[in-house]
Amino acid sequence: MTRSGLLILAGLAAAVLLTAFAVVHTKYLTRIHFAQLQDLRAQRDAIDIEWNRLRLDEAALSTHARVERKARQELGMFAPRVGDVLLIEDSGHGHP
Repeated sequence: MTRSGLLILAGLAAAVLLTAFAVVHTKYLTRIHFAQLQDLRAQRDAIDIEWNRLRLDEAALSTHARVERKARQELGMFAPRVGDVLLIEDSGHGHP
């Protein structure tokens, strides 16, 4: 084999080795990124579960009956009696 043939063969062998190292490195990075992706998905799922729990809590805490009970017990509020209500009718002044 000639000298130029040996140089071409050595160059091709080096290219094959570099490509092999690049494939191994890329596979390694892919595994790392996939593991990170799985961790992020687990975090997302945990956050979704927490969000749904908080929405249920909000719905339970904001029911009309609960708000009315808190207003009566803690704030001393009450519904106005018929005698406490004053009805004011609009006579239409200032309106066409």
